[in-house]
Amino acid sequence: MGESRPAESVALISATERALSAGIAAAGPGARIGDISHAIGSVLSEAGYPINTQFGGHGIGSTMHQDPHVPNTGQPGRGYKLRPGLLLALEPWVMVDTAQLVTDPDGWTLRSATGCRTAHTEHTIAITADGAEILTLP
Repeated sequence: MGESRPAESVALISATERALSAGIAAAGPGARIGDISHAIGSVLSEAGYPINTQFGGHGIGSTMHQDPHVPNTGQPGRGYKLRPGLLLALEPWVMVDTAQLVTDPDGWTLRSATGCRTAHTEHTIAITADGAEILTLP
């Protein structure tokens, strides 16, 4: 069983990385939040993971988390229209066997409701006239 945990972790991380790439590719001026959400959700669903809809990406501005909310699944062509200058944090993440989360008493820490493994990958992007620019590359 110990040998399957690293493989399980790598699969989780890989799914979130692929979903993040798909979300970034879908982002650009004139696209909609639903286009990003659909791209992310398609990858995560195809990988076989349940998707929590309560949490996801978000706008970046004067506060840490602000509108627009960027769900990790959605319908293309729906939602807020992207325009140059918009900053978004895209945050695909998955849990092995549940879509339900619990919040610790500290009000910040999130955990899977079943205690299963989770993975999360994130980039902040700027919508430019030419597409999406990744602002958080190493």
